[in-house]
Amino acid sequence: MALDTGLVEWVRDALAPIGTVTMRRMMGGATLYCDGTVFAILAFDELWFKADTESDAAWDAAGADRFTYGAKGRTMVMNYRRAPADAYDDADALRDWARLAIAAGLRAPRRKTRKKG
Repeated sequence: MALDTGLVEWVRDALAPIGTVTMRRMMGGATLYCDGTVFAILAFDELWFKADTESDAAWDAAGADRFTYGAKGRTMVMNYRRAPADAYDDADALRDWARLAIAAGLRAPRRKTRKKG
């Protein structure tokens, strides 16, 4: 599965008024950051926004599916929601959904870094 660089550029351009979007490739997709905060992933040719219990009601109201994948015979669920359709062609809508996801990213516990040595 190839990374949709056009989608990455759309997100970067649309979110430029609120911050700088950077990307880190991962297993055929990418993690997206806005000013250093994880707010989305690109996987299965779709955009998935960071979610949490505080934002779940908004995602549920939009009908945004949870990100799931199969591993070791089980269905795994991650705290990401499928981007609503308007996020793909309406920059204002993309910014609104991204703000919700950035807030969830800012609330997420920070990962501890391992000490080398």
